[in-house]
Amino acid sequence: MTMKNPDPPPTEDDRARDARRRASLAMPFTAPDFRPLSAAVGVDVAARSERGATRSSNDDHYLVIRLERSQETLATSLSSADLPAPFRESGLAMLVADGIGEGGAGSVASRVAISAIAHLALEHGRWNLRVNPDTAMEIMARVELLYGRADAEVFARTRAAAPLSGMSTSLTAAYSAGDSLFVSQVGHSRAYLFRNGVLTQLTRDQTMAGNLAASKRPVPVERSAQDLQHILTDAIGAGGSPPKIDVEQFRLKDGDSVLLCTNGLTDVVDEGGIADVLALPRQPAEQCGQLIEMAQKRETADNVTVVLAQYRVPRT
Repeated sequence: MTMKNPDPPPTEDDRARDARRRASLAMPFTAPDFRPLSAAVGVDVAARSERGATRSSNDDHYLVIRLERSQETLATSLSSADLPAPFRESGLAMLVADGIGEGGAGSVASRVAISAIAHLALEHGRWNLRVNPDTAMEIMARVELLYGRADAEVFARTRAAAPLSGMSTSLTAAYSAGDSLFVSQVGHSRAYLFRNGVLTQLTRDQTMAGNLAASKRPVPVERSAQDLQHILTDAIGAGGSPPKIDVEQFRLKDGDSVLLCTNGLTDVVDEGGIADVLALPRQPAEQCGQLIEMAQKRETADNVTVVLAQYRVPRT
């Protein structure tokens, strides 16, 4: 039997090399003042929806969700100096849907679309709150997935019951985390950014009028602009080819406001009027109320929904 020679005892150099290796494998220590933008940005949000003057039902629906991730120590033998303070970071999702369909079917379409996205977001559970180029691509891809599933859900409902046949909905959403804002759209509900007194439309209407304006083609005289504005080229649940989903990323600054609204507002209140309301130093709930009242005073025929978020973004 051959005896194996024992390993020689480690030298000082060996011990030093092992110590360096262990140090390189150790998790980096997080400084006690660690606070990403997703934990520092503040936002106040409000929403309101009212039935149009000529409508028997309100086919609009909206949803605002706060997505949070937190860490809190419940029990420990360490001193408070050894542990981080309770930590919470969050993102905000806002959705507005304007249903299309007779006899209340439009309300079903907008409800099903928003409900499907809310449940799917919870099921997928990947809430990217710290946005970098890689996570931004993931967010955009997930938005397209959620919209596609919502489209399938609404279309399935149209096939399940004859009274719902032909229903569909517009769907506009905004997701913010830190100082990143993602806006997605199918249809003609709009998203705006209000910054330093200037109102900017972030979405493009997916309507016949919008397409004609973009292509610079002449509009036949016998077809009114008002009619063209309400002929959607893409909608959730319409069937046929999948809808065109517009998704874009923007950067938020301190004092910005983000507005989502249905065409019940924009049909009767121009962008100058909307900007005048948002320029007033008031809480979002008051501004939402003012926008709704302006639309009602101008006898908007359509249902009107507004969702408004005001942001406080610290300097980095």
